[in-house]
Amino acid sequence: MTKILSFYFALLFCAAANGQTLLILGDSLSAGYNMSIEQSWPSLLSAELQALDKSTTVVNASISGDTTDNALARLPELLSLHQPSSVLIELGANDGLRGFPPALVMGNLKKMINLIKAQNGSPILMQIQVPPNYGKRYSEAFSSLYPQLSEKYNTPLIPFFLEQVIVKPQWMMNDGLHPTAEAQPWIAQYMAKQLAPYLKNR
Repeated sequence: MTKILSFYFALLFCAAANGQTLLILGDSLSAGYNMSIEQSWPSLLSAELQALDKSTTVVNASISGDTTDNALARLPELLSLHQPSSVLIELGANDGLRGFPPALVMGNLKKMINLIKAQNGSPILMQIQVPPNYGKRYSEAFSSLYPQLSEKYNTPLIPFFLEQVIVKPQWMMNDGLHPTAEAQPWIAQYMAKQLAPYLKNR
């Protein structure tokens, strides 16, 4: 019996030692806007990563309406509380919709990347696009800041999942901005494939 218990606790220790936590720092695109949190793609992500041999605890710290400034203010406490191995930064859409200067967004994202690295975490950026009605000059300046940050700070950049969803009207809410609950399983699969290369095997 003692040997069995020892083996059991050894397994628990190994699981804890080898486990990894992914923190998702985002806005309404990741917060389960107008749906139950269980339906949102971050809630489905862990199972999708498990299927790809990436055993991961997913912590969703996304808040609808968050700007990069709001999220930056929350980040130190989140890092201290969860001590994530990796942090997905899905932010900037609300900044863009409000016409914030791209330089301001870039500065906030830069600070997030540095904070995460200082806590021995691995930041992962998601590309964000703004609607073309804001003008070509603004849209291009906004979208280009993500690859610039990725290259300068050696941070992975993954595609904007909404670009794959918005082409299917049945997957979009009436506001034309947010995916429906029906789109969430596909987003979870898509995101798992995008994130897997940057996460450890179990």
